Amino acid sequence: MKELLISLAGGLVEKPEEVNVTIDDPNEEGVSIYHLHVAESDMGRVIGRQGRIANAIRVIMRAAATRKEQNIAVEID
Repeated sequence: MKELLISLAGGLVEKPEEVNVTIDDPNEEGVSIYHLHVAESDMGRVIGRQGRIANAIRVIMRAAATRKEQNIAVEID
């Protein structure tokens, strides 16, 4: 899952070497939080207009997690 998020974000940014993902332990509801970190100059590329790209990333990640019977959430830091 981590590799999928890194490859999605890496394809969008100008500095793919600065893409980093940290994962929190599952909370009481069983949801793991994936924190996506990118370069400051690439934040707009990952978020997109009105958050459309960020929402698309979250949908793709949730769909992939569902196939593996996991619950995740993606936050862009």
